[in-house]
Amino acid sequence: MAQFDFKTLPRRPAWLEEFQSFIMRGNVIDLAVGIIIGAAFTTIVGSLVKDILTPILGLIIGGIDFTNIFFTLKGPHLATLADAQKAGAVTLNVGVFINAVINFAIISFAIFWLVKLVSKLYRRPDAEPAPPPASEILLTEIRDLLKLQTVARPASPTQLGPR
Repeated sequence: MAQFDFKTLPRRPAWLEEFQSFIMRGNVIDLAVGIIIGAAFTTIVGSLVKDILTPILGLIIGGIDFTNIFFTLKGPHLATLADAQKAGAVTLNVGVFINAVINFAIISFAIFWLVKLVSKLYRRPDAEPAPPPASEILLTEIRDLLKLQTVARPASPTQLGPR
């Protein structure tokens, strides 16, 4: 049986080690996890908008399906956006834009409350105030000593000034 010699393998390029150290830094891993969670969160919010809120809003405003609010710029005028797109019509998709705006508003609202909750959970204790500078401490001590001297020695009539 032949033995394998690792010395015969080509040397790893320096950039590969630099890339590996870059990827393994904590903030890059945190960013990757955040992107993955954000993608999953976007899917959930997208479903909330499309499957729950849009039908309710459509029912409230008279059964209008937002996705079928569109203007045909060129091509056949059909009843639904899907039919118009199948026919190759050029459309201005106002309803799709309205859904995107609603989606953005809901995502923003949810992120606001999520950040607010997380910041409450991870509230840092108040930091102790920085000590005063040495010159301020020295001036305070001098003031206190002067107060003690004036309290301990009553003023003589000559120190009171002319009458």
